[in-house]
Amino acid sequence: MPRFNERTRTAVKQPAPPAPAPESSSRPRATLALTSAATAVALMTYTAPMVTLPDVAADLHTPLSAQAWLLNGTPLGLAALLLVAGSLADDYGRRRIFVAGTLALGLTTALGALTSSTWLFTLARIAQGAASAALLASSLGLIVHAFPSPRGQLHATGVWGAFVSGGIAVGPLLSGAMPSWRVSYGVLGAAAVLVAALSARLLSESRAPRGGRPDLPGAVTFGLALVALVAALTLGRDGWLRAPVALLLLAFAVLLALFAVVERRSATPMIDLGLLRHRLFLASSSSGLFTGLAVIGLFSFLPALLQQTVGLSAMDTAWLFLLWSGLSFAVALQVRRLAGRVPPRWQLALGFLLHAAGVLTMLGSLDAGSWVRLLPGLVIAGVGSGLLNAALPLLAVESVPAARAAMGSGAQQTFRYIGSCAGVALTIAIATSSGSGLAHGADLAMLVSAGLALVAAASVVALRDR
Repeated sequence: MPRFNERTRTAVKQPAPPAPAPESSSRPRATLALTSAATAVALMTYTAPMVTLPDVAADLHTPLSAQAWLLNGTPLGLAALLLVAGSLADDYGRRRIFVAGTLALGLTTALGALTSSTWLFTLARIAQGAASAALLASSLGLIVHAFPSPRGQLHATGVWGAFVSGGIAVGPLLSGAMPSWRVSYGVLGAAAVLVAALSARLLSESRAPRGGRPDLPGAVTFGLALVALVAALTLGRDGWLRAPVALLLLAFAVLLALFAVVERRSATPMIDLGLLRHRLFLASSSSGLFTGLAVIGLFSFLPALLQQTVGLSAMDTAWLFLLWSGLSFAVALQVRRLAGRVPPRWQLALGFLLHAAGVLTMLGSLDAGSWVRLLPGLVIAGVGSGLLNAALPLLAVESVPAARAAMGSGAQQTFRYIGSCAGVALTIAIATSSGSGLAHGADLAMLVSAGLALVAAASVVALRDR
């Protein structure tokens, strides 16, 4: 008995070995704040050229036919790498990929301010898109891990979606307020580096490893397919039946088929093609695609059209479009109150319908030279955009297993930025190829955008999960 008591006393005196630290986040609020801040900076960088496009084009001596590349560099990098970034985040650590992406965004954005030619600027924008892909794909994975309950995820993804709208709202305003577009890029680069430093200190790591190597062949074939598509749409403004356009479209189709073959044979594919059989995943992906085509594609080039037709300054244009993007932010922030009453699919359908109604309301405004006539349409479309930005991230994480949250986020956003690349190139091609002038071409682009939004609303309602 004494020996037993002595052992007991010894055991009590000796501290127990520390238990392995759980991978759950101990700072959910910090996780939400930092991922939302990084997302806002990424979207501010994305939308910065919206109101400065004429100044950037003049500074870099970019002809009208090549201006689509100035806008499409970032979405091209995003679309090409979002899927692989989501897989890397799940496999190797969401915090690690998030911090690396945010730091790279800061550095590449600062370098973009120093470029002196169209192609160097475009390459910098593609690098910004690749960095943004890393932080965007991993951010939702971090959020889902930090907020494990459905109610917590609903609140957190709603806030995150609101910061998507907030970044879109503040980006053009910041660019218009700065002395030059180069200064605005320097400020955004510094902001991204600051968020990266705080994230490295405060965020907790999480992962859901599958084993195997990253799907680099899939990333290469997918990226080349997107380059071919964007190049075809950019060249199409000078004639859709020309041989280079046809060859580029054929290359896109071949590379896309090759990507599907690579994904089926890969042990760790960028995207599980079997998910395409699930209607909820299809609804998420198609909604992202049409958001890029109909919404981002039009509103990325409409500010430049407004400056060239109505004669507004960059700052005046930024304030005007703050009505659209600011309402989008406010609505996205409040949509979480619809939890349990309105499914995300119906929110998306209503968002697309409101976008179509708002765009149709703006028809004829540029031809009349009246920015006042744009106001009702910007209000209606802004509410619709807010519904889309709130519902898209929630549907993205609902459409895949929880362990693949980053991949689900990456897939939906990939389709979104594929649509954005195609939408920007298509909008510029339609608006600038009209023989009746830019104002008439803008009306044609608005009609196409509204039609695409109506198709999107119908498709998301039809893709009902069984």
